[in-house]
Amino acid sequence: MKRSLKSMAAEYGMITGSIWIMVIGIYFFKFPNHFAFGGITGFSTLVSEVTGWSASDFTSVVNTALLVLGFLFLGRDFGVKTVYASMLMSISLSLLERLCPLTRPITQEPLLELLFAIFLPAAGTALLFHVGASSGGTDIIAMILKKHTSLNIGTVLMLVDLAAVVAAFFIFGPETGLFSTIGLAAKSLVIDDVIENINLCKCFNIICDNPDPICDYIINNLNRSATVYRAEGAFSHNEKTVIMTTMKRSQALKLRNYIRTVEPTAFMLISNSSEIVGKGFLAG
Repeated sequence: MKRSLKSMAAEYGMITGSIWIMVIGIYFFKFPNHFAFGGITGFSTLVSEVTGWSASDFTSVVNTALLVLGFLFLGRDFGVKTVYASMLMSISLSLLERLCPLTRPITQEPLLELLFAIFLPAAGTALLFHVGASSGGTDIIAMILKKHTSLNIGTVLMLVDLAAVVAAFFIFGPETGLFSTIGLAAKSLVIDDVIENINLCKCFNIICDNPDPICDYIINNLNRSATVYRAEGAFSHNEKTVIMTTMKRSQALKLRNYIRTVEPTAFMLISNSSEIVGKGFLAG
């Protein structure tokens, strides 16, 4: 029970931290510069300019409405973590607007602020995906479409984002429109890159003469398993043992140093992988 509560606390702590990372990028860098990319927060900059309604309040109202739709159309499939993340984002944006009102961008360097407006929300989104949550918004629309229609969700969401960027050209002018275009193009790339780095593991193929101490270290010190099979050298025809194992980067460094100590002549082939499905890694 204690483990379960500790795990849940860590998970919601990561969700909270991820949302705050996103909120900083959105409120301090995206909203003041009118960058119109990235779902609901992108549209909120347009609505704010046209109607005078604050972008934070618009985001809060729309996120709340989408949560209601999520409960109506998705029922139990609607994740508690997504509800928490969406509400936390709405509340945080509204609080920042009242505690730290902004009338203009923080700096006079729009390209610099664009980088933060892209990277911070993208990094926060990737961390949320890592714990099986999302910040709501257009993600809820995607979940509804996936369950009740046969539409290509990726295409639909891309068209929604593209519509916001096109509108930015007419409402804010070509400079902001072009910056928003760059943001739209870079956002998904940054999210993918962050997710890959979070999930990055090291895959070992170790060719050695004495596998016992290496396997013992992998199992008892690193709490991992391995697959062992026999092989024969093509030139020498000597019998060798091949150990195949996969682990996190921090563990990989320990294993590499240990092998160099116990069997310096062992041949190690170490490769990167960001998607490993199986026990101890991603669920199949």
